[in-house]
Amino acid sequence: MIGRPKFVLASGSPRRLALVNQAGIEPDALKPADIDETPKRGELPRAYANRLAHAKAFAALEAVKLDDELRGAYILAADTVVAVGRRILPKAELLDEAAQCLRLLSGRNHRVYTAICLVTPKESYRQRLVESRVRFKRLGKDDIEAYLASGEWRGKAGGYAAQGIAGTFMVKLVGSYSNVVGLPLYETMALLEGEGFPIRFGWLNAV
Repeated sequence: MIGRPKFVLASGSPRRLALVNQAGIEPDALKPADIDETPKRGELPRAYANRLAHAKAFAALEAVKLDDELRGAYILAADTVVAVGRRILPKAELLDEAAQCLRLLSGRNHRVYTAICLVTPKESYRQRLVESRVRFKRLGKDDIEAYLASGEWRGKAGGYAAQGIAGTFMVKLVGSYSNVVGLPLYETMALLEGEGFPIRFGWLNAV
């Protein structure tokens, strides 16, 4: 796109791309980072989210440096973590993992943290951490079994997708809904605008 700086989303998540598009921005490239997402021993959820977002941004920057078309782009990375107390829930890939997450979340409060990391064209890093609090209804056996059968949980932090069927499990949400989906839009746009990215450039043809 002529008229605005390049923008790279360091994610392969369809949800993050949809949220960025919702804000009127079409990335010039997607650069998902292949990094080890294993939590360190004793690592707290906030620190874990911040570390992974920074690692994803760094990996994307290394890739962008090798691409003449994208060099000097704004790079946005994010990581979303679901936690019950100090316990970090996995990004569920196995049925048993998802079932365990749902049983743990049933009838109680949990927190969703998304760390966003922006790399500016001058290669400086800017980070924010956003927290939302969510309460699930008490999930019956039928709820859990039917949700597992839907397959919607696969690859999702905490074994659920707020923008899908699991939205019916959410009794209360305090904080940013888009944060729970995977990218807090208000904070992300504020960060981009604060670093000189023209966030309204694509709004004219957004309708």
